[in-house]
Amino acid sequence: MIRFSLSVLLIICFFPAFSQDNSPYSRYGMGDVVPSTNVSSRSMGGISAAYNDPFSINFNNPASYGSFQTFREQNSKKMTYGRAILDVGMNIENRTLRAPSSTEKFTASNVLFSHVQLGLPIRPNWGLSFGLRPISRISYKISKTEQLFDPNTGLPIDSAGTLNQGDGGSYMASLGTGFKIDLNKAKSQSISFGINGGYLFGRKDYSTRRTILNDTIQYTSGNAETKTSFGNINFNAGFQYQALLKQKTMALTIGVYGNWKQNLNATQDVIRETYVFDETAGNTRLDSVSDKTNIKGTIVYPSSYTAGIAFEKFPSLKTAGWLVGVDFAQHNWDEYRFYGQVDNTVKTNWELRIGGQLTPVPKSNYFSNVRYRAGLFLGPDYIHIDRDLPVMGASFGLGLPLVPANRQINQVTFINLGFEYIKRGNNDNLLKENLFRMSIGLSLSDLWFAKKKYD
Repeated sequence: MIRFSLSVLLIICFFPAFSQDNSPYSRYGMGDVVPSTNVSSRSMGGISAAYNDPFSINFNNPASYGSFQTFREQNSKKMTYGRAILDVGMNIENRTLRAPSSTEKFTASNVLFSHVQLGLPIRPNWGLSFGLRPISRISYKISKTEQLFDPNTGLPIDSAGTLNQGDGGSYMASLGTGFKIDLNKAKSQSISFGINGGYLFGRKDYSTRRTILNDTIQYTSGNAETKTSFGNINFNAGFQYQALLKQKTMALTIGVYGNWKQNLNATQDVIRETYVFDETAGNTRLDSVSDKTNIKGTIVYPSSYTAGIAFEKFPSLKTAGWLVGVDFAQHNWDEYRFYGQVDNTVKTNWELRIGGQLTPVPKSNYFSNVRYRAGLFLGPDYIHIDRDLPVMGASFGLGLPLVPANRQINQVTFINLGFEYIKRGNNDNLLKENLFRMSIGLSLSDLWFAKKKYD
């Protein structure tokens, strides 16, 4: 499994995703913030603060790593083996943009990497997890053609074309650990702590290309472009409290996680140039008007926190299981700074998430073993252009178990499907956006560290 997970990680890092996205809102702040949870959690509205699952990895709250499954043989005080988990996912998105005053619309689809994460139990109540996931995405292309007028006579003269483009985004490569402390001998109550350390890195590439259009005179086109690369160590921490209720048939879990304000080291190139377009070579520089390279600076990445509560009824051979949870998250984007400058297009925002899962009574038919999930979420976006940008959405998902061909009962595999419908903006905003996202996750788990009894 470890070899397989490393192979998946390398493939994802070097194999580009298919993308035809165009999100004008991604030009602001750090770009469009991508889903931050795994597919199982995303299918339940994104609840994650108090969520634990023995067959997937809640990488948002590292306190959950202390709940990775371990097993002991009878009359043994040491861990004999544990359950290792590989959790990977991808997203298929369809985005539709509309201006409130227009009937025209723009539709784009893309396929994007979601996450890859590996979880390993080290000892009972102590786990380790590492992986890679995207944080934000920048992808837009906006073109405009306008008539130019003589300032003295007011008569039309030439036309001008402007192309605004943006590309980039940010990623988090993380390594975390979490441990659980049982508060009494009956182990009906426990507290867990965890921390993720990682490297947050990315780039922002913004350009504005201006062309004067004239039938008789050929003008030189101009490009104003700013390229920024950034990265630094990043930390987040989490806590969970769990109490077993009703003779250990139910559990109450309270969780909180977050990160503090941190600085990202940045390097910037500011380019002002003239260019011509060639069909074979593309945009080719004619002359450098101004080149400023390797400009050092700092990007302040804001603090955030998420708190939540979850009630869970464990399934049995005769009764169904269920889980219901609520999360409240706040992201303090008022702290965001770009090279020391305040960004007035971003604002501190909050999000409310509600979701649940149903596990039917296991029977002989396949669908009684499927996990059914649903959720809702709402709150303003962190992008703030003159007014709030409302966001609301609903999600639904399935956890589909797979039986391995070799029938080894130790191996547990789930295909997790998630479906989300998200509305961003209304008639008071510059653009309205409808997004349909289908997420596909694969959760593989197997026993590891098992000692052989026979050679």
